[in-house]
Amino acid sequence: MGIGHGMPHWRHAHEANGDRMSKDTTYDVIVIGSGMGGMATATALSRMDRKVLLLEQAQNIGGLTHTFSREGFSWDVGLHYCGTFRPDQSAGVALEWLSGGAIEFRSVGTVYDTLHFPDGFEIAVGRPAEAFKMELKDRFPDNSPEVDAYFEALESGDEALRARSTERSMPEPFSSALGWWNRRKIQRFCGRTTSEVIADCVSSPKLASVLSAQWGTYGGVPDKASFGVHAAVMSHYLDGASYPEGGASAIARGLVPVIESAGGRALAANPVDEILIEDGAAVGVRTESGEEYRAPVIVSAIGAGETVKRLLPPEVREQPWAKEIAGLNPSICHFEVYLGFKGDISKHGGTRSGHWFHESWDPGDFLWTDLDAPIPGCYASFPSLKDRSHDPGPSNRHTGQFMVLADWSTVAEFADGGAKERPEAWAALKKNVETKMLDFYKQRFPALAELIVYHELGTPLATAAFTAHSKGAFYGLETTPRRILSDALSPRTPVPGLFLSGQDAMVPGIAGSLWGGLLCAGAIDPRAFKRLG
Repeated sequence: MGIGHGMPHWRHAHEANGDRMSKDTTYDVIVIGSGMGGMATATALSRMDRKVLLLEQAQNIGGLTHTFSREGFSWDVGLHYCGTFRPDQSAGVALEWLSGGAIEFRSVGTVYDTLHFPDGFEIAVGRPAEAFKMELKDRFPDNSPEVDAYFEALESGDEALRARSTERSMPEPFSSALGWWNRRKIQRFCGRTTSEVIADCVSSPKLASVLSAQWGTYGGVPDKASFGVHAAVMSHYLDGASYPEGGASAIARGLVPVIESAGGRALAANPVDEILIEDGAAVGVRTESGEEYRAPVIVSAIGAGETVKRLLPPEVREQPWAKEIAGLNPSICHFEVYLGFKGDISKHGGTRSGHWFHESWDPGDFLWTDLDAPIPGCYASFPSLKDRSHDPGPSNRHTGQFMVLADWSTVAEFADGGAKERPEAWAALKKNVETKMLDFYKQRFPALAELIVYHELGTPLATAAFTAHSKGAFYGLETTPRRILSDALSPRTPVPGLFLSGQDAMVPGIAGSLWGGLLCAGAIDPRAFKRLG
């Protein structure tokens, strides 16, 4: 969920500039953007014997699944944990097919999150779901039936979101028929906010806060986010969370060879400047260097908003579906500090589970909107403890990360060149933020603070530069009911040959991006659906 500033931990040999000009420029499919969604679409179609070109504007393949290193420490920038990715779970089965078993996610343990609230209230979130339900009932004995009602709503909301996503990937008239069949459930759970649906189930404000406390996993403030998104994301963690062995960069290492084995290529440092439209259909792309690649199928996985605003010609941007997408707002941004430790962090407070610290019982207060105000909360994790393959070495080297969700207004004055024009002011802002975040961290993990030997701040401007997402929105578009109910956000666009992939085609996050990528692949070649059962 964060952004580093360094060279990638893994970089593919075919990314070198000198290798490009000798290669073909005609493909079966071109995928723009190599995040989880783009890689999933490209790999699934490669499994269908399609020759795919995967283009990435950043210096490394993987998008927010890439890894960067400093002084012997390595961090993931966008993956903290995933649900349903173990070999016996749905996403794990999908990855098994895509990678041929080259990627393995392993459980982080029974508890995957601990929630911290004022007055010393703490509660562990773990698997199985029944155990978590029992814990909630023990902590809120007067609200036991409401706990059951919430989990029933969670199941219904997840079903509604899945129905809505499946409907988007289907051609007419099947799409309209499925939408009509599920319209009441979709409106009830996807058309209302997390706060509204939880209020129907729960009378205790504190219980409601606990149930919505993890909204940072999908970037949707409870009184604005669609409950369907909340339900889908929370449901996929009900059987626990897992982490990729070897870190997030293992995903690209497992998927890119499949693309190449089908005759395709993955090129980093190759930003696309324009999607080529001829006779109303997408036929290729032009890169910023002026090189053109042609294919009958063009997939954009860089975000629906970025696709419309940056890559499409004016006449297409004026089409109703494109104008609807352009009218949607970006999601939230964030600050993140990357930590390097020397010492046995597991003896000083480090855990394989993550930690959500809320300074208020109102979960909506978790967003940092004023940098002069105290930090309202953060998410902390320890990636080296989650990676079973991590070797701490003789000096016991470990890593930590902690993130504060923020509003773009906190850095807006430094965007669009403002940081370069006012370097001293930008440096002062970063120093102020990093100092506050480290102080906050030291108060929560005083013993761990003594083991910190390295720290580095990632900012919303770094996210915007790396992902090219408007306003540093690492979760893509807003997670509101408006976004979920929009017919414009479909893998199939009205432009022949043009498809959308990734989290904007499904829901935010790594898992959402994976399924968004697979839905897109299935919309292009239905055989992908059959392979996934």
